[in-house]
Amino acid sequence: MTLFDAIILGIIQGVTEFLPISSSGHLVLGQALLGVDSPGNVVEVVTHLGTLLSVIWVFWKDLSSILISFQNQDTQKYILFLIMGTLPAVIIGLAARDMITDLFDSIPMVAGSLIFTGIILLLTQKLNRKNKQLNLKTGLLIGLTQAFAMIPGISRSGMTISTGLALGLSGKDAAKFSFLLAIPVIAGAGLLTVLDTQPGIIMMPQLLLAFFSAFIVGTISLKWLLGLLESGKFHRFGYYCIMVGLITYSAI
Repeated sequence: MTLFDAIILGIIQGVTEFLPISSSGHLVLGQALLGVDSPGNVVEVVTHLGTLLSVIWVFWKDLSSILISFQNQDTQKYILFLIMGTLPAVIIGLAARDMITDLFDSIPMVAGSLIFTGIILLLTQKLNRKNKQLNLKTGLLIGLTQAFAMIPGISRSGMTISTGLALGLSGKDAAKFSFLLAIPVIAGAGLLTVLDTQPGIIMMPQLLLAFFSAFIVGTISLKWLLGLLESGKFHRFGYYCIMVGLITYSAI
């Protein structure tokens, strides 16, 4: 992987992590087009860590508010919802880790998953906008869809935000919960990859470049998505996912 490849892959991750078009699927396709052959899914995890920093940066006020008001009953409930939403991904991720890793080598799987993501996004256009409060059941259901999105080509943000909207959350609340929910999952996946990877590989300049380019572009993309959710144009990404999925299938 060249320095140029690293920057391009970081940009791909930064753009696609928060927009509901599957960052993992695009990274698989991007590596295939660039001819990058990295061990396991190291590139995916390193660039995901870059966008994790984007989440922390953009939602820093919300995170600091949670820490400051930890004794508040509403804050404790919200943390409980985050924990319940995180458990499915932790359990399924650990139990099916090798199988999920193998899926990153399947271009047909990515293509089919992108089409599926696109259909789900288009269906959100039919939802009646409500403004329900987050609860334990809602948090768990959103967490289950986050676990499902470990399949490359299934958009994590697309599935979790769509589920939140379907369950009656506002676009702002669905997005906030979705991205805060991503923090422990991405951090955990990064830690496991670091433990399984040789130190020399982790400190490659290419991976550091990929990390920082993902962070910078991810911060811009996240702020843009939050604006799109308020404008009601979230579903339009579904057309893009279906198009990329069909083009990928035709090119196999």
